[in-house]
Amino acid sequence: MDVLWGFLNQNLSGFSGLPAWLQTAIPAAICGVLLITFMALGPILYVYVETKVAGFMQDRIGPKRVGPHGMLQTVADAVKLMFKEAIYPAGADKKLFILAPCLVVLGAFMSFVVIPFGARGVTANLNVGIFYVVAVSSLSTVGLIMAGRASNNKYALFGAMRSAAQIVSYEIPAVMTLLTIVMIVGSLSLNDIAMAQAGGLHRWFLFRYFPIMPVAFLIFFTAGLAECNRAPFDIPEAESELVAGFHTEYSGFFFSLFFLAEYTEMFVVSAVASVLFLGGYLAPHPWLQQVGPLPLGWFWLWFKAWGLVFVMMWLRWTLPRARVDQLMYIAWKVLLPIALGLVVIVGGLVLKPRTAHGFPWDRFVGWPITLLVVGFLFTAMVRALLWNRSRGRELGDSGSPSPVQVWR
Repeated sequence: MDVLWGFLNQNLSGFSGLPAWLQTAIPAAICGVLLITFMALGPILYVYVETKVAGFMQDRIGPKRVGPHGMLQTVADAVKLMFKEAIYPAGADKKLFILAPCLVVLGAFMSFVVIPFGARGVTANLNVGIFYVVAVSSLSTVGLIMAGRASNNKYALFGAMRSAAQIVSYEIPAVMTLLTIVMIVGSLSLNDIAMAQAGGLHRWFLFRYFPIMPVAFLIFFTAGLAECNRAPFDIPEAESELVAGFHTEYSGFFFSLFFLAEYTEMFVVSAVASVLFLGGYLAPHPWLQQVGPLPLGWFWLWFKAWGLVFVMMWLRWTLPRARVDQLMYIAWKVLLPIALGLVVIVGGLVLKPRTAHGFPWDRFVGWPITLLVVGFLFTAMVRALLWNRSRGRELGDSGSPSPVQVWR
């Protein structure tokens, strides 16, 4: 917002003569409009990508009829949901029924305020950024409980209670892993955490105190999956048990708000994980940080966050859903003890002068591991594409329509 204020002050005549409150309100309103637009249009792209990814992984076609390659399918779905009738169940608390999805969306939206898309590309550079993200994300829990309670439906109430228990349980190990980052940096600001990883890929916190911090990253990412209600932790809306869980009675626009919040929360969790462990807006090498006068910080954060969102989609169509008892067991008896151990270990290492800045071999593990992972993923994708093409030729020889041609 400071960058936008400086731009308006230099290029808009008379801006400096406005009252102080108006000089603050105008940049804040512009940032708010940009963030709301990004949050509203982003899930349309996420849903389309997930349907295509799911189709590819399961040897299906995916959307193909509306627009080229089915690209307008999610736009058509969004328009349809906007004009569908909102049905209120008998005996429901109408005010809370309407307020619940709005509160869930608000909790997902408010986290964008402190996510840094560049050294100066942050709406509000709060010195308690991590604490702010953890606090506002809890609004979604309140909204889900409110939706289940206001629906006057037992399935919705069961789903809401499951969601509350799941989110509260997995927030604890997630916060424990955040403490390891805070102890290393000595700050709660997300921008300070990103800047502490400057210098290249080998300085990212994912490779600090190797192999301790990779475990912290896995715990945080797993807890993020649970907070987003993504598979294998989507038990609050298990259709085989609870019809649709907390949003069973919702339809039309209010129903779409829950999915808007879910996909927005996926990006928020991925972006925060990128800032904490993957350097945020910093490039793998300083030479790649900008092209001429054009800074690329926004691109690197978007690229890393989208990579983690893809992993979330990948896991959804790979792993089976966990039972309620398994879900609670993972949180309380697996992730929490490991997270507590990480806090103690990292705290001790930070206090020792010889290991305050990491292990001696940390600088040598980042690039080899990254190249191995990228090579493995590239090989897996190429083999999957080749198999898909051979499968298409087999179907073509048998007279059946080729899914490869539709996929293209």
